[in-house]
Amino acid sequence: MAQQQSQPRPKLEQLHRFGGKVVIVTGAGSGIGAATARRLSQEGANVVIADITDDKLAATRADLPAERTLARATDVSKFDQVQALVEAAVQKFGRLDVIHNNAGVVVQGKVDEASLDDWARILAVNVSGVFHGARAAIPHLLKTKGSIVNTSSVSGLGGDWDLSFYNASKGAVANFTRALALDYGKHGVRVNAVAPSLTFTGMTQDIKNDPKLLAKFAERIPLGRGAEPEEIAAVVAFLASADAGFITGVVLPVDGGVSASNGQPAQG
Repeated sequence: MAQQQSQPRPKLEQLHRFGGKVVIVTGAGSGIGAATARRLSQEGANVVIADITDDKLAATRADLPAERTLARATDVSKFDQVQALVEAAVQKFGRLDVIHNNAGVVVQGKVDEASLDDWARILAVNVSGVFHGARAAIPHLLKTKGSIVNTSSVSGLGGDWDLSFYNASKGAVANFTRALALDYGKHGVRVNAVAPSLTFTGMTQDIKNDPKLLAKFAERIPLGRGAEPEEIAAVVAFLASADAGFITGVVLPVDGGVSASNGQPAQG
């Protein structure tokens, strides 16, 4: 019997899952947000990118087609700014199909070491920012039967040393995602989250630059490495697309196998 030849993987433009769709990505100035904006634009989306300042958006905006891109400085911790972002997207492109609530910050330190200001800031960005995005977007997503994809973390599924503030915020995102999925599924709006492990962004540059620490992470990740932002963006694109049309309420680990372990060390 002749062997079946493997089919070439389609180019992103050929997938075109987001042709005519309108997508908002927060935290789009770098890392996962920038990679997601590029991915969705390559698949045909009109992309609205947001970050805390215009300067942070410049590099991402330069990679995207001007006629299908809107960039807007937005502080996601402020509901009025997020609402203005959503309204600007609808005004320019006529609809809203997806919001990727991705903006986030990290604070290290034990609960008696990090400051009260740190606690307030991480909740304002990581938790309230996701809430603000959902609240502002849902009236429009109800019209388009659209979807929300939030960025949680494996740190929202289990604890870390010296990251209790971050753990609390990402755990909140994970369960908020599940609750939204229950509330809006019957209205045709899907809500999911990605939960990355170590991903090579500006936030993790110190880890990448420390060979000993990087080796410790690689030892705990079955695939033996951290992720590139584009690998997380590919999963965001899947969850946002019609290919995931029967998936909602999922907090999907994109972690190289970290969550497959019960925590015991490798033997041999």
